[in-house]
This record gives sequence, structure tokens and C-alpha cells, in this order.
Amino acid sequence: MLDHSSRPSPPHIPMDALSEVLQDFRLSGVNYGRCELRHPWSIAFPQQQLLRFHFVSQGPCWINTEAQGWQELHHGDLVLLPQGIAHRLASAPDVVGDSLKGCQVTKLGSNVSDVVQEGTGAISTLFCGSMALGAYALNPLIALMPPIIKGCDVAGNDPVIGPLLAAMTAEAARPQLGSATVLSRMADLLTARLIRCWVNCSGASTTGWLAAIRDPHIGRVLAAMHRDPGHKWTLESLAGVAGQSRSIFAERFSAVLGEGAARYLARLRMQLARELLGQSGISVAEVASRLGYESEASFARAFKRMTGVSPGVVRRTISGRTDMDFGL
Repeated sequence: MLDHSSRPSPPHIPMDALSEVLQDFRLSGVNYGRCELRHPWSIAFPQQQLLRFHFVSQGPCWINTEAQGWQELHHGDLVLLPQGIAHRLASAPDVVGDSLKGCQVTKLGSNVSDVVQEGTGAISTLFCGSMALGAYALNPLIALMPPIIKGCDVAGNDPVIGPLLAAMTAEAARPQLGSATVLSRMADLLTARLIRCWVNCSGASTTGWLAAIRDPHIGRVLAAMHRDPGHKWTLESLAGVAGQSRSIFAERFSAVLGEGAARYLARLRMQLARELLGQSGISVAEVASRLGYESEASFARAFKRMTGVSPGVVRRTISGRTDMDFGL
């Protein structure tokens, strides 16, 4: 049931499985925009499968989502939208239209842009980002998170978030040589800490992914499978990582996750396969090899069985999409 490969045994998995997952936290496909906009302005952000965040260095700024309506954002506020839901930013709730078309956009590097809207109204300075999570181990966690998280709501649970927001405010307000790089590194750290804060503040459920990652035995197994999904995992080797017998591990895994280890691993591999198929320069055969399948044919059969479509169909669908510029 669990596919085999010739890879060496993975490294020892530490007890703190969440830290194991977060230590690989990287934002990939990152696009940033430093925006200087004058009232009145309004920008719509469509739904997309990317994590987004907006940091307000200087107001006014409001955010609108279908579920929560208009919310005012203040100086130093940061909002994280884990699933990239559709939303709108504006200098006031009654401002409509698309101000982005009238902005002057200057590329500051391969993934950072300066966005300026001229005018005479009050200035809003924002730092916006749109990115994919390089650590696919976080995908199940991201799916459980609320559609919008405000940094100020969790700052009291992490003494580092407040100073980080203040540092980002200072950097965005007085841009210097290398400011874009500094801000992007701060965004990585801040996003990771916000995710951790949310996990720590969530209820102590006895089932589901959060419960599993907190479990001292199952959490180590999840971290191991997400770290190296192409390894030749067997029920015996996974039970060994958990430090339990085969029967106890299998029973506990199914009880907490609601499915067996083989099924969970297969879904994880197919999720990663979709990501890899969207990358240029990686053949289907290489995707199969990375995920521990002995041949392209066996991978293709498993992929279609799990997803209902062939790898080729997914590749053509993904390649036909276009990305938004500079995270906007």
C-alpha cells in the first residue's frame, strides 16, 4: 500500500512536531508591492490559491470581505488571509472602482514593485504580499485557519509580534537600499509567528489535524511524512517514528485523523504532485520519482485514482493560468 523508493532513512524527528513543520517555513512565488496611495482609492483582490497579507504603515485603510463586511485598519495593523479569499482594500468604505489602473508601477526587483497613486488626498502607505507556502507541510493547517486573521488580535499572545510590526512600520515609512528584502524577511517571520499563535490559541480538539500535530506520537509521524513524502514509508517504519507498536499506531492514527496512514500519505503525495506539475521544467516522470513511485505509469494510475483526472490534464490546466503582478 505504501510505495517504496531507494532513499536513505530520514533524519531524527524532534518531539515538537509543529516546530519541525515551521522550521521549513518558506514563502515561495512571493510578490510584494509597496503602495503609496492618495484618498480616494480602492483595489479589489480576487480569490486565488495563494496566501495574502497586507500591512498598513500609514492610514487610512479599510478591508472588506463577504463574511465580515468592512473593517477599519489602523497604523501598524497587519491582516493575513491564509486561503487568499476575495476582498477589497479602500481608503473609505464608500470608495468604489479600481484605482490600480491609474497607479504608476515601478519594478524594484524580480518580485518587488513600488505602486504610487498621485493626488492631493490623505496618504495611505501599505506593504502587500501574495505568496505560496514553500512548506507544503503547512497546507492542512492553512486549510483549518479562519479566512482572515488580524495581527493585533494575536499580538498579546506573542511578545515578538508587536516589535516586529513596529520594525516593519519604520522600514516601510523610510525606505532605504535593501528595504524590500528586509521587509520580505520580516514578513516570513511574522507570518510564521502568526500561524503559531493561532495554533496555540485554538481549542484543544481531540481529533483532526491540529490534534494530530500536537499528539507526541502522531505529530512526529506527520512531520516525518510531510518532510519526506517520497520516502519508502511502511506501517512498521511509521510506527517506529511514533515509538509505538504497529497496531497501537494504526488505531491511534485513524482515530485522530479519521483515515489510515496509507490513505493520508497518498493524499499528501497527490497534493504535492499538483504543485510540482505546475512548475515548468519538471517532467511527469520526475514528479513520480520524487514522490516514491517506481514508474511514471504507476504514478499516473495512482494520481487518476485519487483525483479523477490524469497528470497531463492538471498540468495543462495550471499552465493556462496567469498570476497577478506584485501581489496585487
